[in-house]
Amino acid sequence: MKEKIGTDAGHIWKVLDEQGAKSIKELKKLTKLTEKEIYGAIGWLAREEKLVFGKKEDDITLSLT
Repeated sequence: MKEKIGTDAGHIWKVLDEQGAKSIKELKKLTKLTEKEIYGAIGWLAREEKLVFGKKEDDITLSLT
């Protein structure tokens, strides 16, 4: 499980690195990860202090530090 979360985090990191800030909805669409997988990966990246959280309309946006 821990390995899968790390892999998902790497996938999200790559998308944010290549495309810039994205909402959780956009990340879900781009990565094809489930909502649970997205939130697990976000937790991983947040713990490593690699994310900046913002807000766009009714959604959370994420970008890399």
